[in-house]
Amino acid sequence: MSPKLPRSRPRFFTAYSFALVTGALFLFSWTGQFIFQLIESRNDAETHGVEFSLGDFWPQFFASTLENWQSEFLQLVWQAAGLALFYFWGSSQSKEGNERLEAKIDRLLVAQGIDPAQFEFQEERDAESSV
Repeated sequence: MSPKLPRSRPRFFTAYSFALVTGALFLFSWTGQFIFQLIESRNDAETHGVEFSLGDFWPQFFASTLENWQSEFLQLVWQAAGLALFYFWGSSQSKEGNERLEAKIDRLLVAQGIDPAQFEFQEERDAESSV
């Protein structure tokens, strides 16, 4: 018998577990929206003395689905992209964290008897000397 070789790739469910759970939650919530909106539409039709029709229900269902997706995706995209953009531009909040961190590192260097100024623009000097 030959020894088992180690797998180079993880199993499908391990590799895509987050996507599978997200997909299952999506289907569960969309099914819930469908059921409760269907009940509401049937009750509304019954209240108004009109016969319920799936042909009238589908456009209403898809319209509400797209409204939910639009609001949620726009909110999420704005939070993710907007925060990344502001961080890239160097908003006051992102600069504050870096300045504080640099001050702490400088104090640690001074405590060890090392002049922090010798590390100023070290990467630029290294790049210029290699050219």
